[in-house]
Amino acid sequence: MVNKAMGLRAYLYILLLSILWGCSFFFIKLSLREITPLTMVLIRVAVSAIILTILVYASGKKMPSSQGVWGAFFVMGALNNLIPFSLIIWGQQHVESSIASILNAASPLFSIVLAHYLTSEERMTSTRVTGVLLGLAGVGILIGFDGFQASNTRLLGQIAMLGAALCYAFSAIYGRRFRGMPPLVIASGVLTGATVMMTPMVFLLEKPFSLHPGGVTIAALTGLTLLSTTLAYIFYFRTLAITSPTNLLLVTFLIPVVAVFLGVVVLGESLGLNVIIGMIFIFAALAVTDGRLFKRR
Repeated sequence: MVNKAMGLRAYLYILLLSILWGCSFFFIKLSLREITPLTMVLIRVAVSAIILTILVYASGKKMPSSQGVWGAFFVMGALNNLIPFSLIIWGQQHVESSIASILNAASPLFSIVLAHYLTSEERMTSTRVTGVLLGLAGVGILIGFDGFQASNTRLLGQIAMLGAALCYAFSAIYGRRFRGMPPLVIASGVLTGATVMMTPMVFLLEKPFSLHPGGVTIAALTGLTLLSTTLAYIFYFRTLAITSPTNLLLVTFLIPVVAVFLGVVVLGESLGLNVIIGMIFIFAALAVTDGRLFKRR
């Protein structure tokens, strides 16, 4: 039986996973200087799918042959990769990487609402309602009153980030059907499905072979693909194997910290007062939803 208690190794894995995913917003911002959004998504999912499929067979496992399973992989690939990756990368053309990471942290709050209506396992409680309301207030403060009035690409970029968070919430619920399947097989199948769907879109809507990225862009794209996607998937499932999904909520707190640090210190982004207050509200919402801090007190 797997020990789900939070040991030192679990904390180290969660810290590493937070760094890997937090860096993704930084890598995307650098890559967008010379790489178009859909092409970046295709490179990210395709390379990761190839590496993870090799790891599946190298570990002695096999990919499933059932059409039903592959159909589920394709749906999951759309919900967990194709749509949210595209929204995040497109949105980061118009918003700072730090703001993108904070808005993306709202995903667990969407999961609470969706789980109440779409599953019979997790019902809304007064604590969870409080958390969701705090989170919504934080999102409203972060976007700002002026943002709601303005009809511009910045507002659309922020909405895209929330759309990606909503997709992740749907994928968390849909992904429950893969219980009992080897994690590497799931990751490989999902990313392969996303790659197959993404390929025709890229060649229809963009011209990937006309791009000529420089060294910095290639390094950032490599980091996004190998570190923030492939390696992150591997550590994500390793973390799940030694701790509970609830404990993984800690990752949601830490990702914006990493992304904000890189955005402000390296990219020179600035944080307005509304962004700081909004982040505090969203973090408070996650803390209320998680509940462990208050139980300890």
